[in-house]
Amino acid sequence: MIKLFKDLTKKDIYFILISFLLIIGQVWLELKMPDYMSNITRLVQTEGSTMTEIVEQGFYMLACAFGSLVSAIIVGYFASHVSSNFSMNLRKKIFDKVESFGTEEIKKFSTSSLITRTTNDVMQIEMLIGMGMQLLIKAPIMAIWAVTKILDKSIEWSILTGACVVILLTTIGIIMMIVMPRFSKVQKLIDRVNGVIRENLSGIRVIRAFNAEKYQKNRFEEVNSNLTGMQLFNQRCFAIMMPVMNIVMHGLTLGIYLIGAILIEQAMMGDKLLIFSNMVVFTSYGMQVIMSFLMLAMIFMMLPRASISANRIQEVLSAKVSIQDGTFDGHTKETGTIEFKNVSFKYPDADEYLLKNISFQVKKGETIAFIGSTGSGKSTLINLIPRFYDATDGEVLVDGINVKEYTQEALHNKMGYIPQKAVMFTGTVSSNVNYGDNGKEKNENEMKKAIEIAQGKEFVEKMENTYNSHIARGGTNISGGQKQRLAIARAIARNPEIYIFDDSFSALDYKTDATLRKELKKYTKDATNVIVAQRIGTIMNADKIVVLDKGECVGIGTHKELLKNCNVYQEIALSQLSKEELENA
Repeated sequence: MIKLFKDLTKKDIYFILISFLLIIGQVWLELKMPDYMSNITRLVQTEGSTMTEIVEQGFYMLACAFGSLVSAIIVGYFASHVSSNFSMNLRKKIFDKVESFGTEEIKKFSTSSLITRTTNDVMQIEMLIGMGMQLLIKAPIMAIWAVTKILDKSIEWSILTGACVVILLTTIGIIMMIVMPRFSKVQKLIDRVNGVIRENLSGIRVIRAFNAEKYQKNRFEEVNSNLTGMQLFNQRCFAIMMPVMNIVMHGLTLGIYLIGAILIEQAMMGDKLLIFSNMVVFTSYGMQVIMSFLMLAMIFMMLPRASISANRIQEVLSAKVSIQDGTFDGHTKETGTIEFKNVSFKYPDADEYLLKNISFQVKKGETIAFIGSTGSGKSTLINLIPRFYDATDGEVLVDGINVKEYTQEALHNKMGYIPQKAVMFTGTVSSNVNYGDNGKEKNENEMKKAIEIAQGKEFVEKMENTYNSHIARGGTNISGGQKQRLAIARAIARNPEIYIFDDSFSALDYKTDATLRKELKKYTKDATNVIVAQRIGTIMNADKIVVLDKGECVGIGTHKELLKNCNVYQEIALSQLSKEELENA
């Protein structure tokens, strides 16, 4: 947990130091009030005392109370500022770290867990800081200071107070031993609840289509009940503390008065008033000691969970990123070239290679396509180009430079990437096509031209606000084909050196597919096109077609060449088109 606090700003540190001084002043004022109470007790019992003297002592008590109140308000303000500012910076660090993660790290932590760590876990630490600045500093100072004030009053009362403190510490220790291991399980159960809710929301259409509402409800009930049961057990354990606190506090008060009564009865007449006065003071100080440990108990209730949350956050922040940034800025003599040199790839911890000894070369302006059965490694292969994964063996070169040498920003600015599943973000048609910085300045005409080439102009201009029409999160208010066309337009708007189409035409009808590819060929004639497709019709005009089977390259050539000499390609082609259609293609 301590590692996380290294990023406190200078302003926050100043606030903590000021709060520390204010708390010392606050404790001094609160511990001064029993002294004035003792003086009032003596004045009331002493003949010749005036009302003015009693009121004066009362005024001092009120001044101490007011000073303590003002100090508490200022400390509370500083604590809120420090805790909220710290949590804001911590969330930003987690977000930035997750942004640097590759696909491997995202899979390791899971999306629902990363959401929990960024929200709930950060909140636990924020609560600890907010309460800790007020209680964790104040409690030990008050306890030590109060003990020094009562040690010389009576050994009997001191022993009684010590016994009460031992009872409290023993109770807290036992509860911590029982509850501490369960807090880790609580955070993992929150991850699971988030995961089920996220699946339910993202798959709501499928759930309704299959009448699976009851099944999903049962899944949620199971994880929710597990979380509730764990939380109930923890809270029941902590609920024991308050009755114990009350018994100890009231028992201490009763014990002080019983001992005081015996001492007063046994004392000489001249000492009775002093003992009575000391008893009143000791009662106040004894309560201060107990309250100090009560405050510490509240912190101890929060500390275990915050500690586990801190460890979970630290796991994210200290995670080693598999994709390390290079230093090359992307300025090359070559443009639009891609080369694979004996590339093999396997997932981390996997025993077998998914891709084996793949080699090919693409020049500027060429179109290369990849085809093969499901699971043959097509998408994995093209994901090595933008470094979503790194090749296990061999080299992937872009413009003659190994992709590992590029900065990721420079590498990605050379590419326009269209994934298998079109991803839309909350915003407008315009903001989704001109997404982010794109490495380029935004241009409305280029955006409209990109949508036109992607065959999206017709449906966009029919929308209520045309290019400024609202797009819901995930593009749920437009069709799959419309999403795919906007995703293609997003890549076109970049005007990159290399286009990567990862089965990006599957949601389009044949007519739209053919028209879009025809327009794309005109517009991207100077760019390199990398296409993964299932349809023969989508790739038959490519300059090179790479046929993959079980991760191995079983053929490279044009459509006609592969029909003659590649059995796997022949089987795929004949499963989609007749011999006559293939001969006339």
